[in-house]
Order: sequence, then structure tokens, then C-alpha cells
Amino acid sequence: MQTNKLSDWLPTTNREVKIRGWEELDVILFSGDAYVDHPSFGPAVIGRILESYGLKVAIVPQPSVTDDLQDFTKLGTPKLFFGVTGGCMDPMVSNYTASKKRRDKDAYTPNGDKGFRPDYATSVYSNILKDKFPNVPVLIGGIEASLRRVTHYDYWSDKLMPSILETSKADMLVYGMGEQPLREVVKLLQKGVPFSSLRTIQQTAFFVNKDETIPKNKNWDDVEIQSHEVCLKDKKKFASNFKIIEQESNKLKARRIFQEVNNKTLVINPPYPTMTEKEIDASFDLPYTRLPHPKYNKRGPIPAFEMIKTSINIHRGCFGGCSFCTISAHQGKFIASRSEESILREVDKVANMPDFKGYLSDIGGPSANMYKMKGKIQSICDKCVAPSCISPVICSNLDTSHKPLTKLYQAVDKHPKIKKSFIGSGIRHDMLVPEFNKNADPKELDDYTEEVMTKHVSGRLKVAPEHTSDPVLKLMRKPSFQYFHKFKERFDRINVKKKLKLQLIPYFISNHPACEVEDMANLAAETKEMGFQLEQVQGFTPTPMTVATVIYYSGYHPYTLKPTKTPKSRKEKEEQHRFFFWYKKENKGWITKTLNKLGRKDLVEALVPEKENSSWKSIKPKAVKNTFDDAVPSKHSSRRKKKHKPRKKRR
Repeated sequence: MQTNKLSDWLPTTNREVKIRGWEELDVILFSGDAYVDHPSFGPAVIGRILESYGLKVAIVPQPSVTDDLQDFTKLGTPKLFFGVTGGCMDPMVSNYTASKKRRDKDAYTPNGDKGFRPDYATSVYSNILKDKFPNVPVLIGGIEASLRRVTHYDYWSDKLMPSILETSKADMLVYGMGEQPLREVVKLLQKGVPFSSLRTIQQTAFFVNKDETIPKNKNWDDVEIQSHEVCLKDKKKFASNFKIIEQESNKLKARRIFQEVNNKTLVINPPYPTMTEKEIDASFDLPYTRLPHPKYNKRGPIPAFEMIKTSINIHRGCFGGCSFCTISAHQGKFIASRSEESILREVDKVANMPDFKGYLSDIGGPSANMYKMKGKIQSICDKCVAPSCISPVICSNLDTSHKPLTKLYQAVDKHPKIKKSFIGSGIRHDMLVPEFNKNADPKELDDYTEEVMTKHVSGRLKVAPEHTSDPVLKLMRKPSFQYFHKFKERFDRINVKKKLKLQLIPYFISNHPACEVEDMANLAAETKEMGFQLEQVQGFTPTPMTVATVIYYSGYHPYTLKPTKTPKSRKEKEEQHRFFFWYKKENKGWITKTLNKLGRKDLVEALVPEKENSSWKSIKPKAVKNTFDDAVPSKHSSRRKKKHKPRKKRR
């Protein structure tokens, strides 16, 4: 078995730079995460991409911002630019819960230790670099930069903020997945083009001063959105911006966006086309060690790495367009799928790692069952402006065949060292229901569902209907709850047919825009009637670049500009969330009182009848996961799991 050398990782210190025999660096990256050299960690991907272009690249993970700032100067001045990212998650989501409490753990730090990443990390790092190296360009990217590229609502400070280019003082922003724009940036810099002249690269954003001319591109149309100053004064006009931003982010032939910000013009160039199979393969086939840097060996495991170290990412993008989700804003709605050959090469690499036990934790992506799915007629997709391909109905032009995915699973399981491969990513259960997915062959959908249930699930299949109220689901861009009932019927039938004992675990969200107290009571009653005591539950967290967040702040739906109510006070949020736990003794009196006030004695009888029906049998989850104070579910939060464990009922 080959042993890794220190030089197999990108250098993080001067000593490691010298081991490679380098005298100076072309690019120095700064990241809010610990350095894990794995294709699921964005900073590692960017570093390896730059390295593949022949550049000398180093990475400074989690630089200290509380001392003399030597982490920012220790590697000297790069020849080309500094790259900055807050990490794989927006730092505010990493640092705080949905109720704005500071988290006890940081999953992207050794031992889960907190305090190694500052709030608004991208802006903090970039400002320090611009102060210490005023003449060196700073390029920002990653999820934080991507979602904050225009005027946006920041939940944690409860105010509207300008583009992160303004707060960070960076020279350029790359949004979305960075491989394609970085390739063009490097190519032009290597030709001697000044960084300040890089103005027509797709998927980048920058400021133009009043006295500068905005470069023209004959292939692009332009659109101007409401200025930052107007947004500060008028919430409705702020909301109106988002329809344009979302549509242009997901079009194959998008317009360039302009926004006035503090006497400057923000320019957001159109995105690149979806990565081809060859392009995405090239990114995943780079020489990752797939391991954390050895510097962390004595500091403890990195929880985020432990969770995915035996997982395989098979595609990017999601065409669901859920109103509360940021995936399409960052990865796009069109699916970029890897080839089966590339995936199997990675499977083989994982299978031959020294500590591999024979089990792949996940073969998936943002949504597990969208692999290889795309439009049947490309010209129709070229003109599409819809933010979702499956809401309110599945597009008739969308090929939803699950055959390539079923074939891939079977190919993976043929590897001699694979005992079992699991599907840990979320499965779109609605796409497996023929009544909803009318494009597909029902037998093919059953074959896929059966394949997953019999070979790729460890006792529990998790899906995300998110709510039971049709008005809330419509706003979420999720299908009616009736399709979850339909899916459960198929699930139960296969369970009996194959003599399985699998549990179906649904995920739900409380206090989402348009959700009323009665909606949560109905959710509790309907799921109780189906036999569930809810486990995977979460309070809505407003994050930048989503429809739901725009509604939360402004009170208007960005597509209709009609007023839309959202639970905002802590009391409202906690009361809605409380309905998830109708079965807890301390909640029953409150539920009775609340529903009687609303005149809903029928729901009182459904949730807390005077005499519980002794024949009612509920799913007994191992632990109830309440994520109102933990918006990012975590496998290592044992305290909360214990807190919400339901009492056992006598049968």
C-alpha cells in the first residue's frame, strides 16, 4: 500500500513550499475550513485545479485573525493573486443556529472545535489581505461569496447588505462552481493580461467606478436591477430584484446584470454553460489524497470529513428549485453528471484505502436521483426561464429515466471490495411516483425504488416532503403531500413483498413563509395518523439568495409582488415548531389551549384525545432530531439527540 508523503498535499507552510523546491508562489488560497484534500471540499478542488494549470499553489487554512496576523504574511506575496473563501458553508450558518445561538461545534474544524473561523470570514480575510498587500489582486469565491454577490438580506445582523464585493474590498468574485471561470482567469493572466482588465469572463463579478467604461460584449444582453440604495428604502423593490437574479442565474443564455452600489456599478457576467461530462470528470480525477492534511493528526478528526470520507459524489446541480434551498443558486439547476468510468475509478481508490471496511456511505449528489437527467430537446432548455423543472409539475421535456442510476449502482456493487453501497443523499420521492412523474415508465420507477430499498438502505429511508399544507408546499416549490402518501403506499408494498423491515423517515420544516399555526397543527395530525413520530425536523433559516429569504425580509413574493406572511418572532417560531412534538407530555396542555382558541376542536381530538387509541402504533425512531436550534443536522450532537428522545409506549 502506497504511503502518502507530505508533498502530496498542497503546501500550507514555508517548510512545505521549500520541500517542493519552490522559491515563490503563483497563488495563495485562504480558507475558513481546515484543509481536507478531497473533491467534496471546495478549497481543495480550487487548489488542485490551479495546480493542474501549472501554477505553484499554497493554501492557508483557518488563518488566525486575533493575533499579529502572521498567517496572512508568512508565505509572502503571490505572483498572480490571493484566493479567498469562507469555506464549504456560509460562515454564519457554520457559526450560528436558526435561533442565532452560537454553535457548540464546527464540523469543518478538527475535533469539531469552534472559534477557528470568524463571522463573515470572506470579508474579514479579504480586508486583511488588501490592507497588507494593497497591490495584489484578491479573488473571492465559494458559497459565501456566491450567495452574497448582490444586495441581500443577512439574517444574523437582521439588515440588508450590499454585494460582498463592497464589504470585502476584493477585486473579483467568482460565483458558482469555480473551475470554468478560473481556467479563463489563469489563461489570460499567463498571457500577460493585467488582472484589472479581466472584465468579460463569464461567471465573475466586479465593480466599475463611475469614471470607467463598462466593457461591451456583443454576445450578451444587459439588465439593470434596483440599486442597493433603492433596496434599502423600498422592500418591495428589493423583492422585485430577485426574480431577475434567480432567472438569469439559471438560464443557459443569461443576461449580464448591473446594479448601482454606492456610486459604483456592480457587474455580474452571465454564468458558463453546464459543465460537460469531460469537464466534470477532469475536476474529480485530479490527484487528491482524499485525506485531511497531516498537520491535524494530533488534533482530532474533522467531523465533516468523517461523514463523507467513503462517499462518492456523482453529479452537481439540482432542478428542484426549492424556495428555501441555495443549491441551484450556487451549482445551477442543470445537472452535470460524471461518467460511469470516472465514478468507478474513484470507487476503486476508496476501496483500496487502508482503513476501508467495505461500505460506501453515499453514492449521490445534491439530490440522489437526478444523475444523467436532462432535457430531451436542448433547444427548449436553451429558452427556459423556469426556476424549477419539476414544480408545479414535471416538465414534459425532462428525461427522468432512472436506468443510468440503477445501472451505476449495480456496477459499483460489482467491485470485489464493496460489501454494500448506501444512498445517504436525499432522494426526491415525488419523482418515483407515477401519478406525479408522468414522463416515466412506472415499472422503471418501481425497479429503482426496489433497488434502493433492498440494497442501498440501512434500515431507514429518509425523504423530504417538507410540509403537508398545499399553499405552503406551492410556495416551497414542492408537490402536494398527496404524493408522499402515494410514495408511502409503494414503499409499504415493496417492504411487504421483499420481507423488509425498513422505516420511512420524512423531513419537515416549520415557520416557513406562508405557514400558519393551523398548518403546523394539520401537519402534526396528518403525520400522526400516518403513524409517524417526527424525527428529522427543522426550523426555517433565512439564507441569502433564496425566494423564502426574500419573502422573510420583505414580506413580498418576488414573482408576484403580493404580500406574503412569514412567522418572524421567536414566540411564533417556537410555537410552530412545538407542534412537531405533540406526543410530549409537556406540550399537550398548550396544544389543547392553542387549538381551542382557533376553534379547531377536531385537531385537539386528533392530537391529544382524552383517551389515546391503544391500538395506534408509531414508528419509534432511535432519536428525535430537533433542529430548530441546530439548522444543520449533525451526527455528532449527542446532547440534543438525548434531549428529544421519545418515551417508549406500551403496545
